[in-house]
Amino acid sequence: MNTEELLAKLGAVGHAQRLRIVAELYTSARDGGRVHVSELARRLGLSRPLLYMHLERLEAAGLVVGHLELSEDGKAMKYFELMPFALTLDAETIAETVARDAEPTGTDANTKGGIG
Repeated sequence: MNTEELLAKLGAVGHAQRLRIVAELYTSARDGGRVHVSELARRLGLSRPLLYMHLERLEAAGLVVGHLELSEDGKAMKYFELMPFALTLDAETIAETVARDAEPTGTDANTKGGIG
């Protein structure tokens, strides 16, 4: 994992609504069920556009994945599921991530971190 990926994951889980989304998706999967976006929005008391915004952030971080399916009556149903993940945040993880980013990769050092 590099610094950008670590920040994406931390940013994705660094919001109360996104934590609630992860918890609800986890509970549904644990109980053997799936939940589509409309049902998830109802359970969480969120509008679908707001829910989609949060789901996009979680998906960009690789924490959830969405699947579009057609129901028996032909309606498009969007389902999201959790991807397996574990986050360990300690000084060692941060130091190793930053050190990995500082390793030469054959690119101009001045372009690292948006400088240059």
